Amino acid sequence: MDPLSQGVLGVAAAQAVSREPQTRRATFVGLMAGLVPDADVFIQSATDPLLSLQFHRHFTHALVFIPVGAVIVALVLHPLVGRSVLRFRITYLFCLVGYATHGLLDACTSYGTQLLWPFSDLRVAWNNISIVDPLFTLPILLLVMLGLWRRSPLLARCALLWAVAYLVFGVVQRDRATAIGHDMAAAREHVVERLSAKPSFANLLVWKIIYESEGSFFVDAVRVGFSSRHYPGSTVAKLDIARDLPWLQPDSQQAHDVERFRWFSGDYLALAGDNTITDIRFSLVPNRIEGLWGITLNPRAAPHEHVRYAGRRTVTAAKWQAFRDMLMGD
Repeated sequence: MDPLSQGVLGVAAAQAVSREPQTRRATFVGLMAGLVPDADVFIQSATDPLLSLQFHRHFTHALVFIPVGAVIVALVLHPLVGRSVLRFRITYLFCLVGYATHGLLDACTSYGTQLLWPFSDLRVAWNNISIVDPLFTLPILLLVMLGLWRRSPLLARCALLWAVAYLVFGVVQRDRATAIGHDMAAAREHVVERLSAKPSFANLLVWKIIYESEGSFFVDAVRVGFSSRHYPGSTVAKLDIARDLPWLQPDSQQAHDVERFRWFSGDYLALAGDNTITDIRFSLVPNRIEGLWGITLNPRAAPHEHVRYAGRRTVTAAKWQAFRDMLMGD
């Protein structure tokens, strides 16, 4: 999720296990521990644009790395928070609970997080919250700020309770959207090979439905409130290398990069024209096939050359209006 959400949830966890005199130091330590796992964004390459996608939410987010990451953060922060005030084991406790919130919260989004590394490269994505959601973050921020002011761990525990309740509500909404998606596919007499429901930007009302049937992806949006509303969408053929990119040499670096991108995207890939492959999971307007990112291949590239990253995050007033109309139920 966004850094603010990660930071304040780390603060809430650290404050919740602190005692009143430790609240200020718990706030600082929890904030840092909640943010540190995203240091993996610095793993980049000037020649390999997929390296950052491959290693973001990688080992620093894994469950087995939590105690190791917490030790590293504690060793750095303990001298700063005052050796004479806090014992190292208390600093480590704040780091441990703050660090632990990060990967688990990221796994609630649709991006994919390698919680099970090194035992599996599965990208865990529970799809029960958007990568940015003010209704999740702002109450936590308010409660931890009040907790800091009043030095009250109880308010931080209330913040954690809110976080859990909101995420559980996201699961309920996801399952409702998924059921609607299966009903839509059945009405079209489609045999569903797989189907997923993903929250749209910053809310749990409007969901993007993607399902695969007979070599194509079908994308729709549904608004799941007291009643449901369906926004019909688009269809696109699933990527087929032999059909769409017949010139691609199987042993080339570009072919290897396509498989890396397939793993990253969960195989939700389609050709977007001009030898560009797009990840159809994400778009601002949820019933449209307008991937936010993709890769572009070059038919004349040398065998060792990588693909190029293709950012497709163009946001227009018309797109915002279409999204707002869905959010308001129009």
